[in-house]
Amino acid sequence: MSPHSQTETFVALRTEISNWRWAGVPFYIRTGKRLAGRDARIVVNFRPTPHAIFNSHIGAANRLVIKLQPTDGLELHLLAQGQDNRRHVQTLSPVQLDLDFDKRFGAERVGAYERLLLDVIDGRLNLFVRRDEQEEAWRWVEPILEHWKNDPHGPRPYAAGTWGPSAASAMIARDGFCWAEEC
Repeated sequence: MSPHSQTETFVALRTEISNWRWAGVPFYIRTGKRLAGRDARIVVNFRPTPHAIFNSHIGAANRLVIKLQPTDGLELHLLAQGQDNRRHVQTLSPVQLDLDFDKRFGAERVGAYERLLLDVIDGRLNLFVRRDEQEEAWRWVEPILEHWKNDPHGPRPYAAGTWGPSAASAMIARDGFCWAEEC
């Protein structure tokens, strides 16, 4: 890739869904080329409880990690009740449940491309985008492209092998969050 390229290869954004169920819940999306790692995951950070019921100084909220690439599986990070025997009090301790699909299902698994081809042969279209979905996606993306076109600074550059421009970290930090590899 040319060092002077202005081709958009990275985006980090904060968005919300306008309905009663998801009102006020931010969604942070980040994707790009030549980042520090080939990693696709969805991280759901659960809100912390409004009041502590155990004597604990651990502030981390529970979270669900849905791993998509390069390995796929599920992780559930929780704070579980434990016992501090020195002080004879109940405390919270971090625990992790990990389901690695390759380890659990092994040879029974069908690869992504094999599944896609089998779905095509069987006429199942659930993995394919419908025309109305594609049109809605463009309706959503076009304002972003238009903003970049009219921004005098253009897309923010970032070095290959990093997680993107520092503005991506600043954006999520304004809401008191951080990307998974930065926390």
